[in-house]
Amino acid sequence: MRSKAIEEYKQHLRLTRVQRDILVGILLGDAHLETQNAGQTYRLKIEQSERHHAYLEHLYQEFREWVLTPPQMKQRRSAGSQSVNWWFQSVSHPAFRFYAQQFYCHGKKSVPKLIHRWLTPRGLAYWFMDDGSSKWRESKVLLFNTQGFEKHDVEQLMHVLESKFGLEDYLRKQPEGWQIAIAGSARNRLEELISPYLLPDMQYKLIRTGRTELPKR
Repeated sequence: MRSKAIEEYKQHLRLTRVQRDILVGILLGDAHLETQNAGQTYRLKIEQSERHHAYLEHLYQEFREWVLTPPQMKQRRSAGSQSVNWWFQSVSHPAFRFYAQQFYCHGKKSVPKLIHRWLTPRGLAYWFMDDGSSKWRESKVLLFNTQGFEKHDVEQLMHVLESKFGLEDYLRKQPEGWQIAIAGSARNRLEELISPYLLPDMQYKLIRTGRTELPKR
């Protein structure tokens, strides 16, 4: 599209309820928002490993009208090894500004004060697909890998999980930060909440140990 056509096209874009639910969940996870004009507009950027390519394609389909270029492959080198990631980004748009103002404080991702209003079961499922895992193969405990957030942010999320969704949880200290552990007694409750939205390719997170690869931004 030419620049004028793109600007005219963007005027008609609106986030749907489903997109807003998903956006809240993935912003608690690995997705991030970035601006190139001092916060007037923002674009959504999503990147996942090759293992989660199907999940990324699903997210692309959910936000397809916001994206002008299909997912792209990126090769990464680290410590002599090579890996493949997939990514896409949305157009820059004022619709994302509200979420950027809520999720970012001085350039660092944080948990919004009103997250209890915005996090839905669908959002919870996408957060889990981004950052969830089992404690280990035999354990009933499920984890949210929230190490990128400050401790007070993690405690706020725990309170939401307890008060809004009825999930018993506890803090789990890790070298790089804090995880939220969903107690084994609450596992069935969490699965009931997220199962309607969990993709087949992400079911493994419920049955074996897994860690997401991308840090919070």
